[in-house]
Amino acid sequence: MGSYFLSHLHALGGGVVGYLIPFLFVLSLVVFFHELGHFLIARWCGVRILVFSIGFGPEIVGFNDRYGTRWKISLIPLGGFVKFFGDENAASAPDTARLASMDSRERAHSFIFQPVIKRAAIVVAGPLANFLLAIVIFAGVFMLYGKQTMSARVDAVQPDSVAAAAGFKAGDLVVAIDGRAIDSFAEMQRVVSSSAGETLDITVERDGKQLVLSATPTLKEVKDNFGNTQRIGILGISRSMAPEDLKMHSVAPLQAILLSVEETWSVVDRTMRYLGGVIAGREAANQLGGPIRIAQMSGQVATFGFVPLIQLAAVLSVSIGLLNLFPIPLLDGGHLLFYLIEGIRGRPLSERAQEVGFRIGLAIVLMLMIFATFNDIIHLTTS
Repeated sequence: MGSYFLSHLHALGGGVVGYLIPFLFVLSLVVFFHELGHFLIARWCGVRILVFSIGFGPEIVGFNDRYGTRWKISLIPLGGFVKFFGDENAASAPDTARLASMDSRERAHSFIFQPVIKRAAIVVAGPLANFLLAIVIFAGVFMLYGKQTMSARVDAVQPDSVAAAAGFKAGDLVVAIDGRAIDSFAEMQRVVSSSAGETLDITVERDGKQLVLSATPTLKEVKDNFGNTQRIGILGISRSMAPEDLKMHSVAPLQAILLSVEETWSVVDRTMRYLGGVIAGREAANQLGGPIRIAQMSGQVATFGFVPLIQLAAVLSVSIGLLNLFPIPLLDGGHLLFYLIEGIRGRPLSERAQEVGFRIGLAIVLMLMIFATFNDIIHLTTS
C-alpha cells in the first residue's frame, strides 16, 4: 500500500507544489485569524502575550513587537498558538512553579489569574474570529461579484428515482421544502443532500398551481468535478439550464452581510447534520478528512482561481471555529467547559482533575487526527 500511495503522490507530479502553496495560504489565513481573536481580546483584558505563532516546532522567522510579544512562523504549519504570561507550553497549561513565585503586579498580567469571565472571553474569541472571517469573505464576494442563482426548476426526472415515485415532472419549479422558501436550485440541493432518509414535503409550482409532493432522498455516493466521492441525499432530478432560469443579482452591502451570515450558518448546519448522521449511523465517517484532504481540495479549487480558493478558506474557517467549540479538553470548548464548572462551583477544578481532562482531550484529538489522516490516505489511494 505504501508504494501505491507514493505512486499517487508522484502522479500528482508538479501538483504537489500546486497543492502545497494553496494549502499553506488557506490554513495560515484561518489559523492567523483564530489566534488573532485570542490575542486581541487578551491584550484588551491586560494579559501579557509571550508568543504568537503560526505553526509548531522550530521557528523559521520571527520578530519581537514593542510589547515583548514574539511573532513567529514555525516549521510545522498545522495550526498555531498564542502563549500567555504564566503558560508552560503552547497548550496553555499553567506553569505551576512560575505562577507560585509571581507577585501581585505580575498576576495582574497573567492569564490564569484573570476573572473567569475574562478567561472565557479570551478563549471564545478564537472561534468567533473564525466565524467573523468567514462572514467578511462571503460578504466581500457577494458585494464584488453579486449573487448568481439558478431557478429550482426541474429539467428532467430520472426513471425509477425517488422524484419519479413522488410525482415530479419536467418543468416543475420547487418553491418550498417543509415550509421553507427555496430561491435557487443550489439551495434545494443543500437541503436535499443533508436530508437522506428524511421525508420532505416539497412544494412545486406546476401550470400556475402549487402542489405538495412528499419524497425521501436516498443516500448515494456521487463524484464531484475533481473525482472526490461524497455520500449525499438525492431525489433524481436535474436542473434546467435555460437562460431564463439563470439570474444575476447585484448585492448591496447590508444584504451582503445578511447573505454571508446565512451562508456561514449553512456551513454550521450542514456540519452538525453530518456529524449527527455519523452518530446515528446514517452517514459514513469516512467523509471526515484531515490535512491531506484539505491540501488536495485547496490545490483543486485553486485551479478555478482566487475567489473559489478564498471561499474555501471561509468554509474551512467556519469548520475550525465550530470544531474548537466542541467541549473536548485541550480545545477551546474544553476550556470553556472548565470555566463554566468553575463559575458554578465558585472555584476551579483541582489541578489533578484538569490534568486528567487534558490527557483525555489529547487522546481524543490524536485519535481524531489519526482517523482523519487514515481516511485521507484511503481517499487518495482510491481516487
